[in-house]
Amino acid sequence: MKFCTLTEEEYRKFLEGNPMASFMQTVELSHLKKELGSTIHFVGIKKNGKVIAGSMILEDSTIFHQKMFYAPRGLIVDYHDKELLTFFTKELKKYIKKHGGFILTIDPNVIYRVRTSDGQIDPNDSANEEAIHNLLSLGYQHHGFNIYLDSRQARWCYRFTLDEDYESKKAKFSKSTRKNIDFCIKKGLMVREGTIDDLKVMAEIFELTSKRRDFFSRSLDYYQKMYKHMKNLMTIYIAYLDPNIYYEHTLELLEEAKKNYHIVLEKMEKDMVGSKLLAQKETALKQIDKYQKELEKAEKFKKENPKGKDIGCLLSLRSGNEYLTLSSGVLTEYRQFTPKYLMYEHHIKEAYKEGFQYCNFYGITGDFDPNGKYYGIYEFKKGFGGNVIEYIGEFDLKIRSFYYIYKVLKKVKKWIRR
Repeated sequence: MKFCTLTEEEYRKFLEGNPMASFMQTVELSHLKKELGSTIHFVGIKKNGKVIAGSMILEDSTIFHQKMFYAPRGLIVDYHDKELLTFFTKELKKYIKKHGGFILTIDPNVIYRVRTSDGQIDPNDSANEEAIHNLLSLGYQHHGFNIYLDSRQARWCYRFTLDEDYESKKAKFSKSTRKNIDFCIKKGLMVREGTIDDLKVMAEIFELTSKRRDFFSRSLDYYQKMYKHMKNLMTIYIAYLDPNIYYEHTLELLEEAKKNYHIVLEKMEKDMVGSKLLAQKETALKQIDKYQKELEKAEKFKKENPKGKDIGCLLSLRSGNEYLTLSSGVLTEYRQFTPKYLMYEHHIKEAYKEGFQYCNFYGITGDFDPNGKYYGIYEFKKGFGGNVIEYIGEFDLKIRSFYYIYKVLKKVKKWIRR
């Protein structure tokens, strides 16, 4: 075996078809990170001229101009092959030390366990203890089995396998999910694929959504750079509201409510008026009032947005054998239209079309308490069926003694933030 640096083409060929591949390890992402200031390293292990392990690693300066190295969703190596992992680690330590680094951080694209859709441990699935044990035995420090969104990459995700045709899969969506998809269409929602011209509206929607949810958001400049380097991996789904369909559908609902009201009145003329009929009449009147107000909104929307309006956005990425939903957002005043359901349906259909093995709905937390802060995100994704995926997590490898100073300073910084 031989440790070596790899050319972009060598690395791209190694990554192609690799089950551990992720968009975070792509050459495309490296180009983005390079423009943002990182130094890029492609390294690997060759055996008989063939690359058998590798990684894209980012080099960045931190406090006191010390260099830290990070392999996002790397290293790409068989973590059950102790000999190979040992050799790769030993050579990486020498390589990073030579380049002035004091730490290597990894968060491998390795599943710790597949859980049920409810987040419970599946008795038919065994935890990947060997991978963690091998890393710990080589000096890697595990950040632990965190359950919240407090690591560089999501440790908990929601994913389902595309192991049957779409209609069979859709039949297993929750009743409310299927209902919401139909509701979107009836209300006048449509989805189109965005272009570079839609980056501005995407950034605006994501920023507004992140403020509402207290999430981190990227700038328009970042998304422009991302599109420049990663457009072949990206799909932007834009949900927009058609003013004419919205108005006509609301008008139909109002007419139906009026019809129901007259039916109740006819019953009251023929039958003895009791509490049941009075309750039906009150309900019918409330429905009429509701749809009259909604029709006024629809009419106003039609006048102000004769060509429709973009109200939601989903950014999806091709990531190895997965089609991944990276980020989504909805304008607050249009949340009632639940456009995420329709955008996610388009994402799923595209995954089938392109032959992906999985749909990865990306980050959730490991807290499945209905009262939890982020439970709604999990509940939404769960409606499409599938499983909770738990990754092995984040690890640090000490390269030089400054590592200990860095760890202390991180703790102090965290304490100050509290």
